[in-house]
Amino acid sequence: MKIKHYILLIIFSGICFSQKIIIPMDHMQSDHLKAYGIAFQHLEKSNNIDWLLNYRGGSFLMDDIDDVRNTCKIRGVSYELINSVALSEIFSTIEANNMEIVLLEKVPKIAVYSPPGRQNWDDAVTLVLTYADIKYDVIFDDEVINNKISDYDWLHLHHEDFTGQYGKFYRSYRNENWYKKMESDFNQTAKKHGFSSVHNLKKFIALKIKQYVSDGGFLFAMCSGTDSFDIA
Repeated sequence: MKIKHYILLIIFSGICFSQKIIIPMDHMQSDHLKAYGIAFQHLEKSNNIDWLLNYRGGSFLMDDIDDVRNTCKIRGVSYELINSVALSEIFSTIEANNMEIVLLEKVPKIAVYSPPGRQNWDDAVTLVLTYADIKYDVIFDDEVINNKISDYDWLHLHHEDFTGQYGKFYRSYRNENWYKKMESDFNQTAKKHGFSSVHNLKKFIALKIKQYVSDGGFLFAMCSGTDSFDIA
């Protein structure tokens, strides 16, 4: 119904049509990660976006406002200007195929579950979010236990080992100072919150995250954050 409404609106009010910008997410896009960042910041300014699912890789359609074009040029993101005729063709294509329009109205509040301070490995999640200019907070066990996790719409898991075995790095790094400190910090956190072991602490954290998802939170997990979470 929404697509048909758009088409009728274009036909009967073409004179009042405000220019649109489409940020393609197919092979024509020069920087996909930065493109996500532009969409994020557009929402952050209380502007709506039409996310065209399955259309050209899930492209973003938005009004030509707030200097979007200049931002795209500065950040090397490909975009195209869309007039009323082209917009009508886009909606007709979506209606006739396995495609859908999702209206984005709210900027998500994102958290990354990671120990505080610098890590001794590349965290792909934070590297990608930083490169894309997408805002996020780092939270860990204290925040999860104190229910701060409910403040966020989206949670990322990366290298964490929820089985309480101090991660997959034991074999190679168990004698390194940074690894020993991490082990000590985990044990102190477990003791502070009344857990007899890091294993019990991490299992409790996994259950809290499971409840977060059951309550409607979005979860993205990768690396050891996937298998160990399921095991816990």
